[in-house]
Amino acid sequence: MILYSTNNKELRVPFKEGVFNSLPADKGLYMPVNIPVLDPEFIADLHKYSLPEIAFRVSKAILNGAIPETDLKAIIDDAINFDAPVVELSEQINVLELFHGPSLAFKDFGARFMSRVMSYFLKEGEQQLDVLVATSGDTGGAVALGFLGVPNVRVTILFPKGKVSPIQELQLTTNGQNIRAIEIDGTFDDCQALVKRAFNDPELKEKFRLTSANSINISRLIPQTFYYFYAYAQIQRKGFKEVVFSVPSGNFGNIGAGLLAWKMGLPVRQFIAATNINDTVPAFLRTGVYQAKPSVQTWSNAMDVGDPSNWVRIMDLFKGETADLKKLLTAYTFTDEETLNAIEKVYREQHYIMCPHTAIAWLASKQWLKDHPVESAELVFLSTAHPCKFPDIFSKEIAGNIEVPLQVQELEGRERLAITLGRDFEGFKNYLLDS
Repeated sequence: MILYSTNNKELRVPFKEGVFNSLPADKGLYMPVNIPVLDPEFIADLHKYSLPEIAFRVSKAILNGAIPETDLKAIIDDAINFDAPVVELSEQINVLELFHGPSLAFKDFGARFMSRVMSYFLKEGEQQLDVLVATSGDTGGAVALGFLGVPNVRVTILFPKGKVSPIQELQLTTNGQNIRAIEIDGTFDDCQALVKRAFNDPELKEKFRLTSANSINISRLIPQTFYYFYAYAQIQRKGFKEVVFSVPSGNFGNIGAGLLAWKMGLPVRQFIAATNINDTVPAFLRTGVYQAKPSVQTWSNAMDVGDPSNWVRIMDLFKGETADLKKLLTAYTFTDEETLNAIEKVYREQHYIMCPHTAIAWLASKQWLKDHPVESAELVFLSTAHPCKFPDIFSKEIAGNIEVPLQVQELEGRERLAITLGRDFEGFKNYLLDS
């Protein structure tokens, strides 16, 4: 697999270099030179395959020999060892549950695959790998658990003070060992800016072997395609051939992976980018003007992103042709009030509990069906996190009916291990240099 930079189509680096460097020196993002189109017979027969089998076939095609087949299969079998079921919620509307992994969030797919790929490529005796990651909620917990105890790897997680849920914070700050947590007195965008700047700082690059575990890393994006193919396989089993995906969207890595799956031949009728009031992309699709904004805190905190990094990848997939993109991508924006009302409505009518991000994707599904009344397509909205991660937003009745998984119960009582820094780069840089 050969990669180029979105800022320089002539740049060529192998997959291993892209994984470890995370960002090209020109501050673009890595993308595959060749995006394979999967065999139509395989697509037509997806319903016959398990999730690990689909993941292996998809990764084998796109990695194109970067990892030998036997080793790649071992990585897949170890990393993708949990289910992602599609649950029918109501007529035409289904939920893809992506919270059955160790950290109870969809980011387990990317973090577990990436950690094992890095461990595979990391040779004994090489310089320690320093993984920097900014999180608005779930990424940090998934990365922490994915890399916990991996030899010769140190992970530094930056999260915005007071802007992650209590359970998310416990997942970030109670690990110890090779996992460090830094509470930044700012927003997710501030955390992300610090990480990006660190990758381009000559002194830090000279002293450390830096890489990222955010969705800017290409090895995070690839495994997120797996569950789109698997969701389609489950829709096939219901006898349908058309699917619309509604995706909670913050940094746009999740829906970016879906669009990559589409490029690889997955037949998707429409993608819906479901956002909270951080509406940079919906505004762009509406006006044609991309204007980054300061992020605004909401109940759907993992989506509080005002300048989504992965949007450049999506525009690159469409060669900057906004008209073509708008044929496939629709976007809707919803408020906190609408989100909370949706959670209550679905609980009352379907006895199903949604996290706030999931609720926004459900709202977008309903809105799309209202705007496009079709009977031939099944809508699948993505549930990106277990509702137990957001106890403060639910009524007492709903909260009392949430089953809290054992791995969350075990977090309570653990020692909190985190330091607090401001959003100035020099403070963060000095912390890294002194550590």
